Amino acid sequence: MNPKKRVLFVCVENANRSQMAEAFARLHGGEALDALSAGSRPSGRINPKAIRFMAELGYDLSAHASKSLDDIDGEFDAVITMGCGDSCPWVPARRREDWNLPDPREMDDDAYRAVRDEISSRVKTLLAQL
Repeated sequence: MNPKKRVLFVCVENANRSQMAEAFARLHGGEALDALSAGSRPSGRINPKAIRFMAELGYDLSAHASKSLDDIDGEFDAVITMGCGDSCPWVPARRREDWNLPDPREMDDDAYRAVRDEISSRVKTLLAQL
């Protein structure tokens, strides 16, 4: 039996993009994947918009918590940063990518959904390549 793949999604606040990416990885990766997310400066809460727009797809993001990178350990098959530049520290991984995605925090509903859907698409591509 193959061990679970481990994927970490990182952004600054761990309140929007990385939380949605973790959720999509759980949805699309199932039991074969250990998906985590964290932030370099976590906000301590999940953005209500992220909760609302993931609920549209049947995922309850309110069960998630905003976490610090300091609370994450171990090795990862992939670490994905979400366009946070120098604010995202280096985390060891077999594969590293920066998805330079805009922070949807202040976006209108349609633009927020577009970022959400782009994250879903990128997560599917990533999982197919692991």
